[in-house]
Amino acid sequence: MITKRIIPCLDVRDGKVVKGVNFESLREVDSPVDLAKYYSANGADELVFYDITASSDGRKIFTDILCETAKNVFIPMTVGGGINSVNDFERVLNCGADKVSVNSGAIRNPNLVSEAAKLYGDQCVVLSVDIKRVDGVFRVFAKGGRENTGMEAIEWIKRCVGNGAGEVVVNSIDTDGVKNGFDLEMLDAVCNAVSVPVIASGGAGDISDFIDLFTKLPKVDAGLAASIFHFEEVKIKDLKKEMKKYNIPVRM
Repeated sequence: MITKRIIPCLDVRDGKVVKGVNFESLREVDSPVDLAKYYSANGADELVFYDITASSDGRKIFTDILCETAKNVFIPMTVGGGINSVNDFERVLNCGADKVSVNSGAIRNPNLVSEAAKLYGDQCVVLSVDIKRVDGVFRVFAKGGRENTGMEAIEWIKRCVGNGAGEVVVNSIDTDGVKNGFDLEMLDAVCNAVSVPVIASGGAGDISDFIDLFTKLPKVDAGLAASIFHFEEVKIKDLKKEMKKYNIPVRM
């Protein structure tokens, strides 16, 4: 049986990891390199790095931090933020990333997913989708959750997976940083729409939220979180021990 992955998310702004609520009110946490080393040594299955203002600022991603992290971390690393072309994929992969996450860049250029998948393989292309309910409809947001694209989220995800996205990160803006649990309704809709791995992001507050996620939605492949790991409200080793008690397959 495939093990469920636990993935800390490092949102980076101006060289520091930051965290907020509902994608707003950001505060600094720590050095991304130091945090990445800590997680690598303490049970994380993968890491996700987002340069959260690269797209809105119209600049390229933080390559120096990536190179330094790759030298010190030996678990898979997914990197996103400011990915607008296959050249951006190439640059990030050359810095040591294993997978590249694309969000606003795919919205601007819908061919980007298929172009990257053909060059680097589906397994390298991660579609990250920031979703918020608008009048009861799941809508795709761009530029770090600041811009409503008007697109219906499930159809957008199906389209991108059809074009070669090998994995989907579902970022619920409604639950981000609120710590009341993952957005199970949204995740269920995505899991029923695609057959590639789905990563849940946004809303984890304690260990029980991960247990609920994996027991109620066994199709979900991974749980991603930030602040509860950064501030040691939940330690990954403790989380995995509890998952094992519930017979959730996990790498110890």
